[in-house]
Amino acid sequence: MKNRMIPILIGLMAFLYIFILPPEPLAIKITFKLIPIVLMIVYAFRRLPARPAPALRLVVIGLFFCMLGDGFIAVSFVAGLGAFLVGHLFYLTGFIKMSRMTKLRLAAMIPIGFYSLIIGSQLIASLSEEGNDALVIPVIAYMLVISLMALSAILTGNKRAIAGSLLFVISDSILSWNMFVTDIVYSDVFIMTTYYSAQFLIASSLSSFEESAGSTVLIPDVKQQL
Repeated sequence: MKNRMIPILIGLMAFLYIFILPPEPLAIKITFKLIPIVLMIVYAFRRLPARPAPALRLVVIGLFFCMLGDGFIAVSFVAGLGAFLVGHLFYLTGFIKMSRMTKLRLAAMIPIGFYSLIIGSQLIASLSEEGNDALVIPVIAYMLVISLMALSAILTGNKRAIAGSLLFVISDSILSWNMFVTDIVYSDVFIMTTYYSAQFLIASSLSSFEESAGSTVLIPDVKQQL
């Protein structure tokens, strides 16, 4: 399969899952939910150099664990959350290995932290009101990790990785807000379109990391710096 055909197939399968398939039977729905991510993993592998640096491998492993999270979360929120958390830790580690800190990039921790504080405080209040105190710690841990993942992507200066990580934060924010705070109209569409877009951007960022990941210092191309 040619590389340029894989994104088209990903888009078609994502459209089929989001807009066409009914919610039942659940097994078929989950299967089709995973197909776009499986294709993204294939796409990511095909964009890797012959001897990829460990940092790039970590990002692909992160994709794999997020795929597991897709399947688990349909039957167990905690299991899905755990798999996504592991996936973000792989993303975080991979991006950190390819990062180059500047004052401007480090300043991104301010809006990210402010956003996480606002969303997190509302989620924790809603969980406590509903008697879901057991979820408070896992949700806090997840928000901390995904926030750090987004910051680590910004530190790389890679535009696709940055866009993908921020879309991931938006997708998870919509998901958690819809589950624990208040219903959001067309939440499923918003969650999955931002999620699939996020994962595709992260997967497609690997080729632009190739030169920096293969070097000793792991510094992104100067043209990609903010």
